[in-house]
This record gives sequence, C-alpha cells and structure tokens, in this order.
Amino acid sequence: MPAGKVRYDNLRPAVAKVLGFNRSRVENERWVIFRSFYGIEPFYCRRGKEGAHEKGGVEGQIGYFRRNHLVPVPDVATIDELNAMIDRWDVEDEVRRIRSRPQSIGERFAIEAPLLRPLPTERFETGRLFTPRVDRYSVIVVRTNRYSVPARLIGQAVRVMLHVSHLVVYHKGQEVARHERLIAKGGSRLELDHYLEILLKKPGALPGSTALEQARRSGKFTREHEAWWAAARRAHGEAEGTRALIEVLLLHRHMAHEHVAAGIAAALRVGAWTADAVALEARKVAQLDSEPGSPPPARSPALAWLDEPGVVSLTERRMSALPPDTRPLPSVAIYDQLLRRPAAGSPSPSGEEGRP
Repeated sequence: MPAGKVRYDNLRPAVAKVLGFNRSRVENERWVIFRSFYGIEPFYCRRGKEGAHEKGGVEGQIGYFRRNHLVPVPDVATIDELNAMIDRWDVEDEVRRIRSRPQSIGERFAIEAPLLRPLPTERFETGRLFTPRVDRYSVIVVRTNRYSVPARLIGQAVRVMLHVSHLVVYHKGQEVARHERLIAKGGSRLELDHYLEILLKKPGALPGSTALEQARRSGKFTREHEAWWAAARRAHGEAEGTRALIEVLLLHRHMAHEHVAAGIAAALRVGAWTADAVALEARKVAQLDSEPGSPPPARSPALAWLDEPGVVSLTERRMSALPPDTRPLPSVAIYDQLLRRPAAGSPSPSGEEGRP
C-alpha cells in the first residue's frame, strides 16, 4: 500500500463537505476509520478545472480501460466472472506503454513496488451492517432485495454484512448464509438448500418453486438430478419420489458436490432409486479421492461384484456366485400337441365315438 500522502479526488464516500476554496474537508466518519486503520494521509485535489492538473493521468487511464474493455458491456453471469475478466485485462495491460514512455506499465510498477508498504495482518471490515428479521418465507430484505436463509430461522433477527459483491448472514455469531449481492432493485436470491426441511413435509411445493428454478440456472441442480428425480417418481410416485430426491439434496450439506453427483450417476446406471444407494456410492467416490494411492485388493471371481463402481442389484449379487448354466434353452413347440388331441365325447377320425 502507498506510503506518505495519497492524492484523492473529492469522492463522496470520503468527503462529506468541501469547505471554501482551500483543501479543508469534512470527512465521512467511516472514511476516517478506514484511512486511520491503514495509516493513509489524504491529499485532496482542488475542485473543478483548477484541480484537474493535480490528478495526473489517472482519470484518463480509467477512461482508456473503460473504452477498450468495458464497451460494449461484457455479458457475464456473476460479479465474480466479471472480476476475473478484469484481473486478466490488468495482467495483459502490463506490457502496454503509455504514449512514448520508454517503460511499460509493468516495468514502471516494478520500480514503484519497493516503495510500497505491506498490508496489515488484519483486514478492515468494509461491509455495512444490517439487522433484518426473517419473514415467514425464510427471507430477509436488504436494500430492497430478498435473500433466503435457513428455514429454522423464521421469525428471528439476524446480522447481515453487506459487501460490494456479496453479503454474509450471521446468527448467534455463526455464518448461516452467503449470497452474491443483487445490484438491481426488487430482486430475489433463493437457495434451495434453505427450504429442504419444509419441502420434506410438503414435496408438492418443489416442482414449481423459485428456489428450484434458480438452482437449475446456477448449475447446482444438474441433468443427473433431473433424471434421477424423474425415475424416482415413476418408481415411488410423485410425493415419495420427490421426498427421495430431497433426501439426496440433503447429502450436499456434508458431502462434496462432485461426490454426490457421482453417486447419482452410479444409481442411475443400475436403477437404484433410494437416497441410501446414492449416499453409499458417494461415500465410495469420496473414499477413493481421499486415498488415491491405495488400490483395492484383488477379489475372487465370485466376489468380483464388490469391485464394481456402481450399486449392484441383489439378483446380480446372488447369481454371480453360481456356476454357469450350460443347459439348452427350453422350447415351447411341444405345447401345440395339446391342440391336436380330440375333445372328450367327440367322434374320432375313424368314426368311433370317443370314450369319456
């Protein structure tokens, strides 16, 4: 971070009021705490054209960056994706030279870097604190936008730290939810996991829920989830099949997403429509990931089914230990001879009456 005086324009988050035509300023209280924490000594530029020459080429370079990278506006799904793009553009800009200067931007920064001070070991909390109450829909309202929290907190007050790109929800000192911040007004960010306990009691509310739709768009609810859910409903009915899916979704709370996804894929291959089967396969994958250097021991052919990556049906397990069946397949051709026998009491082909 810079040492000594740092030049600032009269930005509103720092300056509450400009006093006269000198450099005296009434600073915002939050800004005073921030600059004191980092040991910054501000030097405020004059207003208008008189202070334009005091800013150097900073504003000009901001305009260059905007015109070359942000026009047209990038099409991104999340703020994190946009920040990653900006980081990449910053790295690419290190080889650029400003006008006719002999050094590139990266070379000039390498000269400046030894003059900078290290950051403090502790981070300054830049978020704003809110204390909303959870409504009956398990939602809190922050800056006109709605965010979900776990259903067990309905009716309780929580603490929210609102940051530039995200917000964190706390209850009794524990983090209970984290969301990407919504920029537009009147939006909703609902996490499907927050409603699973309620949906276990009311499975019919899941198919048309907003939380499910947002989970699909975000990629958390995958095609494997959809396929397993459809098969479970065919096997167990709408309500019980949906409950089985919710039990699978609960596995994500204490198992990695990729492990649960692998368990669902394994259950799909063999037609296992229970959450227990998915959990078993997910644990197998998790164990293999935790012990990559220990191959499983070799088994006899009769127990080879144990080494299969997927769930094996009970019938396949029992038949694996039986000797091969070499008998010929049965034929149904002999059953037609019953149709050729005369019925009781009907005349025989020779003209004699059939005996009873």
